[in-house]
Amino acid sequence: MAYMNEDGQWIVLMGLLVAVGLFFLALIINQSALVGQTTAEGVLEFPKNDIQDLRTAVFDYVDQFPYPGDPRVQEDIIAISLERKNSLVDFSVGPKVQVSGRDLYPITIHYYNGVTKYDETVYY
Repeated sequence: MAYMNEDGQWIVLMGLLVAVGLFFLALIINQSALVGQTTAEGVLEFPKNDIQDLRTAVFDYVDQFPYPGDPRVQEDIIAISLERKNSLVDFSVGPKVQVSGRDLYPITIHYYNGVTKYDETVYY
């Protein structure tokens, strides 16, 4: 047994390592596909445009009707959000306060559509 040919053993060993590597790679790709799908669903379910439209309507309301404003317009915004977007909306405009030398209205906005809850207080 002076000389043994071990080339076949190396081929089998490398084949085993490649098979194990492919198994782990397939497992990682499978998990990343699941995570990517749920992330995409979360992004699609977040009503970013609806919230931006609501903020624009509230800011227009504040621009056109100074505090305390016309309560009928506020009721219309709430009713339209419920009818068109199936979302519960509530907002309130407080009296002017001085912020950094400017008189601004504190506006509290609440948005809820059954999946996403969004609360914000902004000075406008």
